[in-house]
Amino acid sequence: MDKLIYTAMTGASATLARQAAVAHNLANVATHGYRAEEHRLRAAQVQTHNAPVALPTRAFVVDATTHSDFREGSLMHTGGIFDVAVRGRGWIALALPDGSEAYTRNGGFEISENGVLQTRGGIPVQGDGGPLAIPPDTRVSIEGDGTISVTPETGAKNTVNAVGRIKLVNPPEADLVRGPDGLFRLVGGAPAPQDEQVKVASGYLENSNVNPVDQMVTMISLARQFEMQIKLLTNAETNDRAATQVLAQR
Repeated sequence: MDKLIYTAMTGASATLARQAAVAHNLANVATHGYRAEEHRLRAAQVQTHNAPVALPTRAFVVDATTHSDFREGSLMHTGGIFDVAVRGRGWIALALPDGSEAYTRNGGFEISENGVLQTRGGIPVQGDGGPLAIPPDTRVSIEGDGTISVTPETGAKNTVNAVGRIKLVNPPEADLVRGPDGLFRLVGGAPAPQDEQVKVASGYLENSNVNPVDQMVTMISLARQFEMQIKLLTNAETNDRAATQVLAQR
């Protein structure tokens, strides 16, 4: 009886966590550069308090890992001057306020009122020498290696100057962890080295890699799993009442 209750109760709780992850994925179907999140569950035996001995008749479900799907999304042409998409594997580095770096695939950038290239959330893009400042009254172009060049719109219009280069990295995916803000960081917190092999496409944005059809199917499957766990708990309660009545008659 207790084994049934443990399994059904923890299974229902873990299923709710997976449903929340699927709902979060569906909410970010239109978020550029988003990586789908997956939860993987496993069964574990209950440990006693006094000794590290497992109870073979007690098992429950735990959320073993939170996995990110790093498959690439499709590229969408926008024609935006400050829109860039990573071609293939790789990440764009961002300069966080605490001096550390975070990494994103969302290349929808803009210029702040101070002329700094930043995300739409206000986080500066990391360059080879710090945040990238764009001079006013210039025409901007972003090369495949992340180099940003500007041409004055007045005066010497044929003069092309490089103002910096977007830092592009490609750390091992196993070393990346997703933060509460949706950005990825290295597990140790150290900055990743620049990778010369990573290239970007100017005027494009990468779509989310979430497949809404798969996520909807998963949501339906999880709803049925949750319903099954609740039915098991109801059956356990019914059996307990029946057993209590039998014992009371003796």
